[in-house]
Amino acid sequence: MAKDVLDLAWKQMCRRNFGQAIKILESGADIYEENSDYYIMLGTACLYAGDMGTAYAYYQKARKITLTDVNLLIGQAAIFLRRGDTEKALNYYIEVLELEPGNQTAKDAMEFIRVHGDYTTICRWVDTGRIQQFFPKLGVNPDKVLYAFIGVLFCVAGCFFSWNYAKNRTRPVTGPRMDLSSIQLSVDEKEKAQSTDLSSGACHYLLSNREITQSYEKALEYFQKGDDNHAQMEINRLLNSNAALSIKQKANVLMTYLAVPGFDTLSFSPDIKDIEKDPELYLDCYVIWNGRVSDVIETENSYEARFLVGYETMKNIDGIVNVKFSSKISIESDKPVRILGKINKEDGNLVLDGLAVYQSVNF
Repeated sequence: MAKDVLDLAWKQMCRRNFGQAIKILESGADIYEENSDYYIMLGTACLYAGDMGTAYAYYQKARKITLTDVNLLIGQAAIFLRRGDTEKALNYYIEVLELEPGNQTAKDAMEFIRVHGDYTTICRWVDTGRIQQFFPKLGVNPDKVLYAFIGVLFCVAGCFFSWNYAKNRTRPVTGPRMDLSSIQLSVDEKEKAQSTDLSSGACHYLLSNREITQSYEKALEYFQKGDDNHAQMEINRLLNSNAALSIKQKANVLMTYLAVPGFDTLSFSPDIKDIEKDPELYLDCYVIWNGRVSDVIETENSYEARFLVGYETMKNIDGIVNVKFSSKISIESDKPVRILGKINKEDGNLVLDGLAVYQSVNF
């Protein structure tokens, strides 16, 4: 039986695939133009994705249709709570309790504001992701339930059969994330890590045999630790070096495993001054930078501006880069903004592909 856009998007949201949910919902924009559930779901997906400006815009569209939806009120309250505007957040939570006196999210949020409502603590909760407990509820992630069940089965099977293979197994490249044995360098690759054919062009990094193997091992290690930006840097070093083709191919495979971070999961954000010194090393790395925007160009499906990095206090500018979003977003140009994006190059110039924005009234 065919499922509608809302059902399909909700399944992706339950699985925490917010980018996919947003794409599915946006495909039904013409059909659900006057549907409050549609706008509330889109706003909530953007909220979890960290795009506060777009979430606010969709919630406002929903308010033109309904004013009494509990999830709408909780979502709008969460936006103001993230910004540190606890007074407005409290007003929304009071409305929630008037409609649904037993709503636990509203009660917990009001207690949080009463005990920990200072702006510093709110910022910490935003950075760690704990603030999401006050977002509209999504329910249990079915993938986690399935993985937990499969994990138990594998654990039982592993305990039963492992003794039969222990003596013959070599130690794989494993870690907290996955087994990377299939892309571990062979003995031959380690001994002949340098390419013998450099006719395709000059190398940005001319590395020794040892430096190539060390760089690859570092990339694997950083990946297993969840430090994807440093892993990406080692991959870039290899891809732009005199490393053998087979090593570059394995580095490309490793790059497909790297995850897209959020504001609360990015462990290392390179400085723009370091990137400007050696852009090739940082391509496809993710950054979180503070600053202000100028020279904005907006369309129905895109947003582009000059991003003055480090200029949030209007005292110093660390660097200037074009930032581009492939969707319509809302940024107040007269206020500081925090942008999560990916480093790229266009026509030889540094570009930031924007993923999400955070803008607070008390930034």
